[in-house]
Amino acid sequence: MLGLLAKIVSRHLARLPRPTLLKRGARLGWVLAHVVRHRRAEARAALKRSLPELSPTATTAALDGMYRNLSLNLVEILRMYGGATDELAALMTIEGEEHVQAALARGRGALILTAHLGNFDMLGMFAAYRHYPLTIISKRIKNAAINQIWSALRERFGIHILFAPNTARGCLKALRANGLVGFMIDQNRPREQGVFVQFFGRPACTTPGLAILSSQAQAPVIPIFISRCADGTHLLQVQPLLEPPPDREAATILRYTQLYTTITEQAIRRHPEQWTWIHRRWKTQPAPGDAVAVTA
Repeated sequence: MLGLLAKIVSRHLARLPRPTLLKRGARLGWVLAHVVRHRRAEARAALKRSLPELSPTATTAALDGMYRNLSLNLVEILRMYGGATDELAALMTIEGEEHVQAALARGRGALILTAHLGNFDMLGMFAAYRHYPLTIISKRIKNAAINQIWSALRERFGIHILFAPNTARGCLKALRANGLVGFMIDQNRPREQGVFVQFFGRPACTTPGLAILSSQAQAPVIPIFISRCADGTHLLQVQPLLEPPPDREAATILRYTQLYTTITEQAIRRHPEQWTWIHRRWKTQPAPGDAVAVTA
């Protein structure tokens, strides 16, 4: 039933003029922020602790902006699922694409460091639209109908999906074929699956998988982040590539995971209203004796 409803809504959204779509997405964001208020108190606390320099007014604006961004992401993705895929190129501006081309010229593939920032799903779709061989790691969404919609849309663009866990072999295969592998490290991991690095000044349990894969495949890491612009378009910013870790010693992996996390934090600081503060990023905390990275 939910899947059928999503198809009906997506077809309706695909026919709307884009300004109307954005207005409706913004209204939905207001409802989420002020009526539904899902984890609003937790998100505000995380924002205040992470960005104490923000005034109360600026904190509220960032919080409201987060809900608006999430809602706009939803209506944009449903619109594309409904068939409005031809507008994708016109909505994207990319800076630094030469860094991706330089990495692939080495013939070892590349790992894309990104985050749940802006409309991150459209980042992957645009990469595939540009004919880059892209593999992403994804969790299965609990609701089967929604999971089917998201998977179908990604596959429509030619994105190869690896469902967690046990994705290392598939990632290595994609890299050896000189492909791109998308990787996010901005979500909490259980203690046995992560290492502790500093994220906004607090220990955060983070997957070391990106550093391990980069070292194992000798594939560079390219930070790429997408942000939503005031005019409703999207900006993709590609940063210079990062060389692979020289080895897989625990201290090396911890140091590089901290590097990737610091780069991610810097991107979030530029657009705090577009990151998912409702995620319980610091849920797992170190126990006595756990190694914790120290930023420079």
